[in-house]
Amino acid sequence: MNKTIQQKFYDARRHSIKEGIFAAARTSFGDSYVAPFAIAIKASNSVVALLTSVLGLLGPLSQVFGSKLIGKESRKRILTKTVFIEAMMWVPFILIAALFYFNIITNLLPLTLLFFFSTYTIFQNLGHPAWFSWMGDIVEEKHRGRWFSKRNLITGFAAVIIAILAALLLDFFKKQNLELAGFSILFLLALVSRLISLKILKKQYEPKLKVKDKAYFSFKEFFLNAKNNNFGRFTIYRAMIALSSAICASLVAVYLIRDLRFSYTNYMLIIMGGTFLSLFSMEIWGKFADKYGNYKAVIISSIVIPIIPILWILHASIWYLLFIPSLIEGIAWAGMNLATGNFIYDNVSPQKRGLAVSYLNMMWGIGVFIGATVSAILIKFLNTSFITPIIAIFIISAIARALVAAIGLSKIREVRKTKSIPNTKSFIHIVFKGARPTLVHEVHEVTSIGSYLRMK
Repeated sequence: MNKTIQQKFYDARRHSIKEGIFAAARTSFGDSYVAPFAIAIKASNSVVALLTSVLGLLGPLSQVFGSKLIGKESRKRILTKTVFIEAMMWVPFILIAALFYFNIITNLLPLTLLFFFSTYTIFQNLGHPAWFSWMGDIVEEKHRGRWFSKRNLITGFAAVIIAILAALLLDFFKKQNLELAGFSILFLLALVSRLISLKILKKQYEPKLKVKDKAYFSFKEFFLNAKNNNFGRFTIYRAMIALSSAICASLVAVYLIRDLRFSYTNYMLIIMGGTFLSLFSMEIWGKFADKYGNYKAVIISSIVIPIIPILWILHASIWYLLFIPSLIEGIAWAGMNLATGNFIYDNVSPQKRGLAVSYLNMMWGIGVFIGATVSAILIKFLNTSFITPIIAIFIISAIARALVAAIGLSKIREVRKTKSIPNTKSFIHIVFKGARPTLVHEVHEVTSIGSYLRMK
């Protein structure tokens, strides 16, 4: 690779991190507050759960369609088109807030929100296969785990800070009896953030991709052959984990805001606080996966994930919820998600990655859809005399997760040549060595903190 190309790849990685910060801002201002917004406009618990269900089904379906666009036009063009439409979809959210404030068709607004959130989800996911394929080409294989963990660290850090500031803003407006105006401002900021990330995407270098006809395989072919190959079995496992997790995940907002009556600030501190504290685990997971393999990262995460729903219901203190279930959940899912992305890169050829990630996410989405739908049905019809229905649903989710992990882990394997996990003393040394924050170093690689904020 000549020097000019190396510089283009380096600049592309820099732009990707900048773009990721503003994409994270979009999420923190917008996506993170869709469920609280639904609660604010008096949506039922079932409708709140269905928001997760819609996200799980329509998102991956859109990715399957989006994967077919790769090769027909450039990945950059696909992504810039979809990101622009996605950004504009925040306008209906603002209009819904205005209609509810002026008491216009209020009974229809929860379903209207569900419709527009569905449309937003479609465009948000349509360009993801192109983005995933694009990123796989600009990041060297031997550094993928480390680079993505550092990117996630920076974008995650930004997401947490912005989400908590947004919560403080929302609580301020709520005290002034202008809660819906607060939501409108957040959704407007989500729109602006996404447009800025679009501007950065247009500057990012895209290597040419040659897609061969034989690289295509249908979802039906993939599904029927899934049990016969390692990546297919991993996809099934990931889908079942998603299903069992979605049974209670879709009701966390309801549990914290309606049942425990937390303010938006406390709610977001709990939801994002664990993420903030777990961000520095990203580099540990990245180094661990690069050295010992993604499969071992999946095993460790899978041991922890089943106990998380039980931890959520043991105590109602904000400090307990922040530092125990939220923190542990953030670390466990950070490992699972990082390993999932790297598992695709390890198991699938570059020409097939766009399809592979869309099919994996399709299976994941089916799992989320089924799990969230089960959750919506249970919260509506489940009657228990000794505990509340929502607590029973958390317990059901924990049992389901444990069963999936016990059955599914033995059916997948590592394909890369990796090292064995060392003894306890050596492992602890690696953890503490890897735990040293590298946020500042990564900021210098991008240029400087100021360069994030000054868009040229």
